[in-house]
Amino acid sequence: MKETAYNQINPLIRLKETELLSNAQYEQLVNAKNLDELKDSLKNTVYATYMTDDFAENFEYIYSKEKGKLYEWLYEMAPEPEVITIYTSRATFHNLKVLTKAELTGQNLDYLYIEDGRYSIETLKSAIRTRVSTELPQPLMKAVLEVLDYFQESSTLQAIDIIYDRNFLTFQRQLAEKLGDKDIIAEVTAFIDLTNISTMARGILQGQNENFLSTVLSSSGTIPKATFLKYTQESLAVFTDYVLSTTYSGLLAPIASAETKELDLIAFEKVKDDYLTSMYDKAKIMAFGPLPLLAFLNAKEVEWKNLRLILVSKRSNFPVEVVRERMRRTDDI
Repeated sequence: MKETAYNQINPLIRLKETELLSNAQYEQLVNAKNLDELKDSLKNTVYATYMTDDFAENFEYIYSKEKGKLYEWLYEMAPEPEVITIYTSRATFHNLKVLTKAELTGQNLDYLYIEDGRYSIETLKSAIRTRVSTELPQPLMKAVLEVLDYFQESSTLQAIDIIYDRNFLTFQRQLAEKLGDKDIIAEVTAFIDLTNISTMARGILQGQNENFLSTVLSSSGTIPKATFLKYTQESLAVFTDYVLSTTYSGLLAPIASAETKELDLIAFEKVKDDYLTSMYDKAKIMAFGPLPLLAFLNAKEVEWKNLRLILVSKRSNFPVEVVRERMRRTDDI
């Protein structure tokens, strides 16, 4: 599709960007002495309508509803729905995990459902229960069937997460390739590579075997799965040494311990998120194409993560310095 197809929606995205929390607003939130001060600071933001006494307790519900509303609006406006699906599929696959576990265990886990702007809870439940769907695309139904077939042979609930996670990464790459935008493909493959690096590092620490790691690692990144599997019996230090020889060396070297020579996996997720955010920097000066839209979705997700962190910090009395260290990168911080 021609980049000019985004002529109508990109100006609207620029307006939406003005609603994102600014550096000054983050400063007020981080420095708020308690939840009451925090809520006062949010009264002049897009979150004003939610400033009730139970805002902090209901944040996850608010987050889900706001996300769903935003996704629905974008699906109505975007010329290529795949751009939106790159982000909404994170919620969709979360829902598939939760509702599959509910179906197989007889539990009611509806409260864990997150709005994805596209598939209702009834649609997903029906697809899982009947093994057919006229609404879910083939890659999603393939994932559902793979999970259900595996569970007939093994009742391990962990397998549900593993199979859906791998299919999610495959689906991400398929969406990026269909869109054919080189910037989106670069971001998605970096996301997959970094997810694989994290998965492999944690697998080494847990002493996982090659069969397990072969199942959880994705083949959709730029680093071959076989390369990762060579380090199954190696130490984290040896694997870290390999990682620092890849294109991600500059990114990950600062979180490799000089003493142990190992990656700091606590710091890894923030470094990963900040790096992926930085890949959207060029969208600030782009008037055409899908990148501004995807950059806004990323910025909104980062905002939600930061707001959740700040809320938790107020309830748990985290030092301000700790909160600043853990906050994800935005345009201003």
